[in-house]
Amino acid sequence: MFSRRGPILIVVSLLLAVGAAWVANRWLIAQNAPQEARSGTVSVVAAAIDIPFGTKVEARHVAVIQMLKDTAPNGVFPTVAAVEGKVARASIMKGEILLAGRFTEQGEGSTLAAVVGENMRAISVRVDDVVGVAGFLLPGNYVDVISAYREGQETLSETVVQNVKVLAVDQTASDDKNEPVIVRAVTLEVTPADAERLVLAKQRGAIQLALRNPLDDKLAAKAHAPAPLAAMPRVKSRPPSATPGVTVIRGTDVGKESPKSGS
Repeated sequence: MFSRRGPILIVVSLLLAVGAAWVANRWLIAQNAPQEARSGTVSVVAAAIDIPFGTKVEARHVAVIQMLKDTAPNGVFPTVAAVEGKVARASIMKGEILLAGRFTEQGEGSTLAAVVGENMRAISVRVDDVVGVAGFLLPGNYVDVISAYREGQETLSETVVQNVKVLAVDQTASDDKNEPVIVRAVTLEVTPADAERLVLAKQRGAIQLALRNPLDDKLAAKAHAPAPLAAMPRVKSRPPSATPGVTVIRGTDVGKESPKSGS
């Protein structure tokens, strides 16, 4: 009796073991299946650390996270390889989802050349600690360029270009610093027409950079619209008085007298 039951128990045990192994294998396959297939999510690439403007993206800069398919914005990168090697056209904060429109391909030439916008030009202007807004200019800031010059006996000033982007300060295209730095040159992104106006202003007189509030975009639509120099507003200095006078103080009385001729 027991001799017959032994083989049956062995066979049943083997069948149970095979069944348990099959169930465990199916569970492992389900756990290793893509997250998208299990929960309706997609993989997107986000910044693992701050990515400064002009930085060439490396694997250490990013991480892959999961998002619901209906919430993922257009232009996301699905894998690290899709964004690796691209150049940031703007500063990216840690945790921010990377979008294709904020990056450009790393082509031939310098990193700065890769971040110059389409149909735009990069032009450098020589500055000092005053012209360079006391050293507080950083790549990514926006400035107005103001020109001052002499025309006959008059001193005139005008805004040459408005709301132009600072691409680089000296030879630095990164904005990961926030301390004042004395610089010798600032590179601006302008249209070809504005580049000509800027060169003319540099040859005609002194220029000054005026730092703009990043939230001030009132003139954004006119930032790159070239206009004749004569159409820009001008400020005239008051000419000296034709008749010089002498201030005379007698006690508490203050008066002004003109010098007598022949004296």
